[in-house]
Amino acid sequence: MERIGQKDNFIAKHAKIATVVAVIFGSTSGILGNLITAPALAIGFWRLAIALPFFIIPAVADREKRHKLKGISKKDYILCFISGAFLFGHYFSWFNAVKLTNVASASVLAALHPLVVLLVTVFVYRRKVSLRSVLAIIVALLGGVLIMGADYSTFAGGNITGNIFAFFAAVFMGLYFAMGDEVRKRVDGGLYVLLVFASCWICFIIGNIASGTELLGYRPMDYVYLIVMAFVCQIGSHAVFNMCIGHVSSLYVSTWETADAVFATIMAVIFLGQIPEIYEAAGCIIVVGALLYYNRQESKNQQ
Repeated sequence: MERIGQKDNFIAKHAKIATVVAVIFGSTSGILGNLITAPALAIGFWRLAIALPFFIIPAVADREKRHKLKGISKKDYILCFISGAFLFGHYFSWFNAVKLTNVASASVLAALHPLVVLLVTVFVYRRKVSLRSVLAIIVALLGGVLIMGADYSTFAGGNITGNIFAFFAAVFMGLYFAMGDEVRKRVDGGLYVLLVFASCWICFIIGNIASGTELLGYRPMDYVYLIVMAFVCQIGSHAVFNMCIGHVSSLYVSTWETADAVFATIMAVIFLGQIPEIYEAAGCIIVVGALLYYNRQESKNQQ
């Protein structure tokens, strides 16, 4: 896959490994979001406000970056803004979901985004995806459902509004990933991250003003968690995802994001001493096996 960007940088050489690392960092988002008492609009505002300077400063200080920024077409600026709006929709939906419904149903519904990316890839971008890759994606999603112990009672026990938010979190996440697949062909990774994050932040500013949401006055620990979320989830996860999409497909990144449930389970063992049930362990094995098979199929397709 031919993309814009330096071929000798770390992300270009290790995009697949970087994707997995980003998934690990991103798996902490639900936990942190649940710990923070601030509303979704305030969470989104602060995680972006803290992260953005790390992308603004390099873009302003580097002459080559400034030149590339001026060279971006109006069309791509618009597409970056739309991508940021999709990211805003994902964040807003996801943080409302984890506060309104149970974690299991929110996680399962929000994890459906690979299906959205798959649909866009096939029907909008008109790219071929092998049947074996599609089956691997579906099996990985089913493994995630098993990890969460999700059945009818899980969704029935959740708040219907929260479940709807979780579903839209998946839709917006899928559209956000799919948009990046197209724009990153022409736009430098760091600048794409800057423009998308800035667009998303503007959406949160508008949302906070329109709703009258307070940005200050929350618990001190809320701001500590927000700082952690900005570095781990925003920079370590979402920024890296966007950089990786410059070198692997958005479908690849989105599919590997289903491993989120696996890493969340592992973290629960390490940090909370929670031993997984047999069905959870089985789900982890299924997800990992399906993703490794998917990775193998994608490697064959690129040959």
